[in-house]
Amino acid sequence: MGEVVETDIPARLDALPWSRWHWFVVVALGVTWILDGLEVTLAGSISGVLQKPEALSLTDSQVGMSATFYLAGNVFGALLFGFLTDRFGRKKLFSITLLVYLIGTALTASSWNFISYASFRFLTGSGIGGEYAAINSAIDELIPARIRGRVDITINATYWIGAGVGAAGTYVLLNPVFIPVAAGWRAVFLLGALLGTIILIFRHWVPESPRWLTIHGRKQDADAIIKGIEEKIDADKPRASSPLKKMAIRVRTHTPLNEIWDTVFHRHRARSCLGFVLMIAQAFFFNAIFFTYSLVLVRFYKIAPEATALYLIPFAFGNVLGPLVLGPLFDKVGRKPMIVLTYAGAGVLLAITGALFQASFLNAQTQTLAWIAIFFVASCAASSAYLTTSEIFPLEIRGLALALFYATGTLCGGMIAPTLFGMLIQTGSRGALFLGYLIAALLMIGAAIAELFLGVNAERRSLEEVAAPLSNVRSET
Repeated sequence: MGEVVETDIPARLDALPWSRWHWFVVVALGVTWILDGLEVTLAGSISGVLQKPEALSLTDSQVGMSATFYLAGNVFGALLFGFLTDRFGRKKLFSITLLVYLIGTALTASSWNFISYASFRFLTGSGIGGEYAAINSAIDELIPARIRGRVDITINATYWIGAGVGAAGTYVLLNPVFIPVAAGWRAVFLLGALLGTIILIFRHWVPESPRWLTIHGRKQDADAIIKGIEEKIDADKPRASSPLKKMAIRVRTHTPLNEIWDTVFHRHRARSCLGFVLMIAQAFFFNAIFFTYSLVLVRFYKIAPEATALYLIPFAFGNVLGPLVLGPLFDKVGRKPMIVLTYAGAGVLLAITGALFQASFLNAQTQTLAWIAIFFVASCAASSAYLTTSEIFPLEIRGLALALFYATGTLCGGMIAPTLFGMLIQTGSRGALFLGYLIAALLMIGAAIAELFLGVNAERRSLEEVAAPLSNVRSET
């Protein structure tokens, strides 16, 4: 049995006022989602270029397979690094996962054939997948409970800033007037590697989670980190000290696999069901539309392929604006009502838009406006899935739990949706595509119902109150 230690570190972290130090953490860690959005958008934009003889001469099927390799890497990286982040710490892993991404995307720029390109895309995806687990865990454990919801929701939505930047950058990096075709697509990936290098430098100054350190027997290190944070913040915003709630923790080096299994599939079975449903629904919903929006514009609205990126920019804007406007309500109104409303709202809006699409009432511009309205709401719903699966499980398995749900969502929803919708679009039938939209809408509404019955009221509550650590012995004031 491990040593029992008393700590007030969770309470001290939650008591901190918002400060420049929190902004630094958010930027240094949260930029991951911008990178992911940039990566996916640029990779999708160069698909046509990669088919040219002066590039890699890929076929249509090889372009599609390369996207599958990237998503498979996401799943592999999430599971592997999710497990390791709980075992070896948040800081080590969010540095390693970014390094894996950096190496993968730099190597992609040197690809010489399909095999090399697909392999390097898998490596790049592994780094991004690992980032999801390590970064969400670190952010949730460093942000005060009273604003954890809005911060997490907004950070996850910055994926779409990267998507918008990627869409705009396509016109420069892939325009032969500025850069030759043979070099332009390589410059796309080198840009990602350059950004990753800059971020890696900033992350050097982000501390390890004091919560994780305490549980793993490094209480002195944890105390030193939290004291340093308090001193930095108090230099800007002096505050009165007051007695804080303490808890007793039994130190452990790791969490056995049988305890992980028991926690996820027995002790917190209802929460696990909720996590799976939320993740699968949002992954299917987003990937169904995002990965095929250009096909819809080209086939049904006769938009030139090279012009479709212009429609992504306002689409991405709606995805960012929604969390900025609605994000604070996840802390003020509460998790359950907001998750129910955003999931159900996104489903209803998609069903209505699908009906208008089938009836040929929309053109390219009004279709884009409809997507903006849908994802103004849906972006919050998708972000709340990551927030929920991160905060409703004990600290000792937080990274792995998030990774497990993310991987399941990607496999059961994310990887199926683009293929299914691609087939529906290929039929040229508006009715067939409307059926696909209805499936996505019903999944979101079903997830809203699951949240209504299984949701957890986590707003403004300490992570340890939402899910007591497995190493918790007792609590006292």
